[in-house]
Amino acid sequence: MSFHELSDGQQLPAVGFGTYKLNGITGAHAITSAIKAGYRLLDTAFNYQNEGTVGQAIKASHVSRDELIVTSKLPGKYYSDQQASIDLIQESLFRSKLDYFDLYLLHWPNPIDDHYVEAWDTLIQAQKFGLVKSIGVCNFLPEHLERLQTETGHLPVVNQIELHPFFNQAEMRAYNSEHNILTEAWSPLGRASDLLTNPTLVDIAKKYHKNVGQLILKWEVSLGVLPIPKATHFARQVSNLDIFDFEITEDDMARINALSKPDGRTNNQDPAVYQEF
Repeated sequence: MSFHELSDGQQLPAVGFGTYKLNGITGAHAITSAIKAGYRLLDTAFNYQNEGTVGQAIKASHVSRDELIVTSKLPGKYYSDQQASIDLIQESLFRSKLDYFDLYLLHWPNPIDDHYVEAWDTLIQAQKFGLVKSIGVCNFLPEHLERLQTETGHLPVVNQIELHPFFNQAEMRAYNSEHNILTEAWSPLGRASDLLTNPTLVDIAKKYHKNVGQLILKWEVSLGVLPIPKATHFARQVSNLDIFDFEITEDDMARINALSKPDGRTNNQDPAVYQEF
């Protein structure tokens, strides 16, 4: 597997593993299975209520901690209180039985509350304290990123956004790239939408003797994006990593990009107005 080097020097693998809704013992088994399949980047969040599950899966995997990249996220309701946020990061580490997070993100900008700059300052402090190695954001628009730069002098190393063939985020990807911010993709397969049966994608996948999920993930990797797919079964976990033995032609990349729609978000969660759950 290839790697991305972040602007702060840390390296992330080309594909990560999403853990949303993987909870309890069944979730731990699925995450341990993913580690055995070869995933080394695990993506969780305080609001997923499964940081303990992730920690248990890591323990059961017997893979060395320094081989894994563990990501978690700060929920918006803590943004205005720095001490509460620091306490929560420590609580998340206690739950996961880890000494640090490799990557820690603001989950949403929550622009109506407008405390994301304060929260970004908190992440800068958490990094200085050694609680987290790298800091980033999720779902931030250029207007949010520009404020971080102007008011703190620090830009995130990662911006994790919704991205799939029905919503390819071309403008946001270009902005991130211009500012040396890695784009990660949540919901990279469209949350089990009709993407997997789309005739164009089915046709292109057949050409490369791959399934549609593999084609989509390869398309994202080819765009310079780090996708974070979730899969509960070992065979699918392995399949989602089996994407490094073929290249998509420019014509086929264009056909996939042509599927993108202005209203392609799966749940209409527009970061300009959306308030985190």
